[in-house]
Amino acid sequence: MVDQLTFDKDNQERIHAVESSFGPAGKPLAQPGRVLVGEGRLVKQSRRGPQPKVFFLFNDVLVYGSIILNGRWHKKQKIIPLEDIQLEDLEDSASMRNQWLIRTPRKSFYVAAASYEEKRAWIEHMEDCRSRLLQKEGCRARSIFAVTWIPDQASAVCMRCSCRFSVTQRRHHCRKCGFVVCGACSKQRAVIKHIHPTKWLRVCTMCHSSLSTTPAEDQEVSRIRGSSTEKIGSDEDEAEGSCEEEEAEEQMEDHNPSRWMDYQVDSWSTYVYLRPEHMRPRT
Repeated sequence: MVDQLTFDKDNQERIHAVESSFGPAGKPLAQPGRVLVGEGRLVKQSRRGPQPKVFFLFNDVLVYGSIILNGRWHKKQKIIPLEDIQLEDLEDSASMRNQWLIRTPRKSFYVAAASYEEKRAWIEHMEDCRSRLLQKEGCRARSIFAVTWIPDQASAVCMRCSCRFSVTQRRHHCRKCGFVVCGACSKQRAVIKHIHPTKWLRVCTMCHSSLSTTPAEDQEVSRIRGSSTEKIGSDEDEAEGSCEEEEAEEQMEDHNPSRWMDYQVDSWSTYVYLRPEHMRPRT
């Protein structure tokens, strides 16, 4: 009984610390039964390149945000229910090591850890928490996920018409296929329900054509329209973090190993940080 009360108190304090780190703009995180399982710093691949982000894994959600002051202040809080997440392990690439793919209905993105051991620890804990969550009555896994955006630097030309990008010929992204396209090839808009139920999103000409010819019962969009004069949020509006923040937090030299809290199969009755090498303590 005393151990449980101590655990509950420590857990509440840690969740409050995470809430406070996002300031007034952050959403409340304290909920009955919610437990902070782990926290750490990962590199997230964005349209502007790799960016360090802070991640917090709870037993029911994954929370991440941009780093302003390392370990103390964060912004642009994102909260993803674990039932909406699908993980895919990936091999190392020339640009990112120890990476894996996190798929969600609204956004899919690549993340990378500082070491292979840390990568495995993140994947193991996320899958474990998700598995337990899906065993609860009324909790269902998602089946439709957003595509991953191809980074800006991956293509110097539009991936539809091959025109070269320049200061005046800007890059955009199709929300359906994730390709880097020019403005002329992405004039069309569509409502893609699993990304946003009402917002008009940019799609390329090829995806617009395929969506228009898909049978109504199979379409993943609720409405489709052609070129629009209505103001739509640009790719730049969705880009995360400023150039100054990216430069300040670009390096991983001061990377702090992710921290994990151990738990028992039937209850969250213990609260023990694992060793830095992410080996579970013996019981």
